[in-house]
Amino acid sequence: MKIKDSRLIEHMSKQLPAISSLSLSFETKSIVMQIRSMAEMMANNESPEILFWVGCAGSFDQRAQKITKAFATILDKAGIKFAILGKEEMCTGDPARRSGNEFLFQMMAYNNIQVLNGYGIKKIVTTCPHCFNTLKNEYPALGGNYEVIHHTTLLQQLIDNGKVKLKEGGSFKGKKITYHDSCYLGRTNNIYEAPRKVLEALDAELVEMKRCRSNGLCCGAGGAQMFKEEEKGTTRVNWERTNEAVETGASVIAAACPFCNTMMTDGVKVAEKDESVQVLDVAELVAASL
Repeated sequence: MKIKDSRLIEHMSKQLPAISSLSLSFETKSIVMQIRSMAEMMANNESPEILFWVGCAGSFDQRAQKITKAFATILDKAGIKFAILGKEEMCTGDPARRSGNEFLFQMMAYNNIQVLNGYGIKKIVTTCPHCFNTLKNEYPALGGNYEVIHHTTLLQQLIDNGKVKLKEGGSFKGKKITYHDSCYLGRTNNIYEAPRKVLEALDAELVEMKRCRSNGLCCGAGGAQMFKEEEKGTTRVNWERTNEAVETGASVIAAACPFCNTMMTDGVKVAEKDESVQVLDVAELVAASL
């Protein structure tokens, strides 16, 4: 396996404790929002309704940081009391396990579980299906038992119970939007309806790709493929998937995963459609419609 960055594993093991420090404070539409860490809440004898697991992409990737900000803005406006781990959050270990380094995965997982259990965390939300799948399905075997929810599911719940109110005639009313199913969200965890119901609430026209839901094509990033060169083939997976999205005539490709967002954005640029087609996370679409 040819790793794009030969220092990936070394980088992960050294840099991961620094995750989320940038998410403690940010400015949204001239309003500065302070996000408290679990350590700060515990110091004041407080506890959050839910822990927001930011993840590696949401912390370090500049494009994914926008998704983090959008989702945090929604939680704040919905009146949800939430916190992050800040510098205590490490990578879930998903890329390490997928690339075959089980030792590194377990080292990261045990560290996270120790922190989460130490704070008595019961419920976690994350914008990354990779983190979602690992926390929900792989941590229990190592002693980490939590209620883990993906942000699209929480967004649907908040819209349904009226805590998130979308303005009528919003930015995406009547626009064609196609939704790309993340592998770890769809096939692995059978979450297909929540993101689509959120998109329908925007009064947009949801158009499906020829391969969707359980038959949806991977964006090309799963299984640690994000960090290695593809095997030989006639085309790149993300280019083929993006072409399927463009063929729908949609002006917006909606994603629910920072990895999918990166791969589809690259595909749109290669197809020279970046001036007419946007790639946005479901949270960004909702935040723009508040």
